[in-house]
Order: sequence, then C-alpha cells, then structure tokens
Amino acid sequence: MDSTEFTPRTDGPLSGYLVVDLSRALAGPHAGMMLADLGARVIKVENPGTGDDTRGWGPPFVGPEDDPQATYFLSCNRNKESIALDLKSDDGRTVLRELLERADVVIENFRPGVLDRLGFSAAEMHALNPALVILSITGFGHDGPESRRSGYDQILQGEAGLMSLTGAGPDDPQRVGVPIADLLSGMYGAFGTLAALLQRERTGQGQIVRTSLLAALIGVHAFQGTRATVAGEVPRAQGNHHPSIAPYGLFHCRQGRVQISVGSEKLWNTFATTFGIDAARPEFATNADRVRNREKVIEEVERAFSDVEAGPLLAKLDDAGIPAGKVRTLDEVYEWEQVHSQGLVINVDHRILGTVSLPGPPLRFFSSADAAETTVKTHTAPPLLDQDGEQIRQWLGLVPAAVTGTAAGSAREGR
Repeated sequence: MDSTEFTPRTDGPLSGYLVVDLSRALAGPHAGMMLADLGARVIKVENPGTGDDTRGWGPPFVGPEDDPQATYFLSCNRNKESIALDLKSDDGRTVLRELLERADVVIENFRPGVLDRLGFSAAEMHALNPALVILSITGFGHDGPESRRSGYDQILQGEAGLMSLTGAGPDDPQRVGVPIADLLSGMYGAFGTLAALLQRERTGQGQIVRTSLLAALIGVHAFQGTRATVAGEVPRAQGNHHPSIAPYGLFHCRQGRVQISVGSEKLWNTFATTFGIDAARPEFATNADRVRNREKVIEEVERAFSDVEAGPLLAKLDDAGIPAGKVRTLDEVYEWEQVHSQGLVINVDHRILGTVSLPGPPLRFFSSADAAETTVKTHTAPPLLDQDGEQIRQWLGLVPAAVTGTAAGSAREGR
C-alpha cells in the first residue's frame, strides 16, 4: 500500500467500506474477518507489545523459536491490517478518533462500560461520525442482572444449555469441538452489521448492533428450544442419534462406521427394502414409532451393516439414494477434492511463515448477468502485530509514534 494513500479493494460486495476492529479473542475478530472476506478494509487495533490475546494462545505455534506464531490467531484474522494503539494514551486516542471519523463500522467486545471510561462511548463515537455502525458483542448481554459477567465460550456453552444437549448421554455433558459460541456470535454480529449498513443507505444514520455469546447459542437451539418452550420437555444429550428422526445418526459396520439420514417415510421404505428390514413391523411403521423404539432400530440397522465394510456400504447407500457419509479427520477434510473445489482452502503469503494454507471463506458470489463467479480470490495473511501501523498513521496524516507497537500500558479488559 502507498505510504500516504489507500486504494480501496475493488473486489467484493463490501469494497470501499472501512471497518475498525477493536475486538480480541474470537467473536469480534471472526465478525471482522467475515467482513474482510467480503472486501471491506479491516484495520485491527491491538494492544502494544502483546497484541490480541490469541497471539499467545498455544501450542501449537509455528515459525522460528524467537518469533513463534499462534495458529489460533491465524484462524480468525486473515485479510486485515494491524496497528498497535495504547487507548489510555493521548496518541492512541487521537489515532482512534481519526479512524472512527472515517470508518463505516467499528467492532468491539469490551465489557459494558469500558469504552465509556476511555472516552469512546456509543454517543461519543456517533458524535464523531453519525453514520457509524457499532457492533458490540458481550458474553451475557449488555444489560440485565448478569451483564457484567465475563463470558468465555465454554462457560456459555454450559450456561446456554448446549452442553446438556451434547455428549454420549444425559450424564456426559460435552462441549462442541470448536468455540461455537464465539463463532456464532461473530456470525450473528456480521449479519446484523450488514442489516444496519442497509438501513443506513435509507436513513444516512448509523446505529448500534448488539449481540452476545448467550444470545447466539439460544438463537441456534432450533427444535430443541421449542421442545422446551412449547412441548414442555427437557431435551438431554443422547449421543450420535437424532432425537426426532430414526434412523438418523452414526452406525457401526464391519471394521468401521458410517452416518445415515433417513428423513422421510419414502426413504425409510427404500432403506428397509435395500437392507432386508421389515419396514411394516408395528414398532417401525412410522417415524414416531421408530423414535420411540430407537434402540431396536439401531440394533436392526447395525445387524444389516455388520458384514459390510464402510466403503462398499457407502456405495450401496448412495446407489439407493440414502443420504450417508463417513466421519473424516481434519487432515482428510483439507485433502478432500470437494473442499478444494469450493474454495475452502486458500494460500496466503505470511511475512514470517511464507506461504501457508488457511481454511477459506464459506461464501461464493456469481454475476446475475452471465453467472461468472465474482467471489474475492485475493487474500492476505493475518498480520504481524503493528505490521501496518506506520502506513495507517501516514494515511491518516499523523506522524508515526516514536516507538510503534511497544508503548507501555493497555486499555484492554476482559469480556
């Protein structure tokens, strides 16, 4: 980038938009990365000296021993720039004010009240820039009796009931294998931000978008939520089988296992015929019957699968039109041709690590005129701490700080 001018990206639906990302850890940075993937310029503001918390989250670390890079940080900060600012200093606040005056979006996940004490309340930010969209993410919500609690992913997976639905059985609560509360709140946050930008097109005014890890998890309770609120049931974990459809889940076969989804009576009749099961048995006659007699269904299906290895079994299921699949490890996933065909692995050039492969953006775009793909194809590696600080200051017309990225002190507080 030129030292005094910034040329907006010309690709992506958010090309020309500026996002100031004040967040750290995962929820806010994930939202910022989603906007960056869509073409927005995202400037990540980090603690001097240490940077985002996730720069220290490991192992695994990769790269040289004297400058190790956390793979956790690499997962949620592609396509961003980095500037280190001490928001308790006059210099840091001056730079941030200049950024906010130019920004379309600011993302923050401070505890309620922290930005107010730093002089950047929502009212003060909107005084600087009335068109600014403010995305604010907390753990338990911005108000209410427990709003000041620190919110971390696994804590919220338990508090929001997700762990009670996950595991081998009711006495085996398990967390989801990724920080799903953080990821979902980031996704909801990006979704809300886009809606606020659309409204701004009509009104010219920005607004505040709020979500939380708690809200995000309750937002995806889906049919389990209505089991509780409407049917009065208390859903519990029951392993790898669907609570409302049977057979639907993981089944053992000879020297392996497969997953099947028999989601309609037509599929059930086809499945039963293919594998010699009496579909008309009273306990199997309807889906409701099969759910009530799930253990008998599992026993019957696994008996039918017992002499067939996973590969031939999956082929037989496919020939019959039964939705099925294997359970892949992540190395198998990232070697899978289908994953690569969807652009879900990208290569970027990192200043320390060289060329590295990252999981890619999950959205693709196509022209309505000729169906040509318009998806952003050019991506940049997650930045080093303060990698772009000097250029950003010069773009703002400010003299670079005497020592960039090492100022003492920090304005950061936990979620």
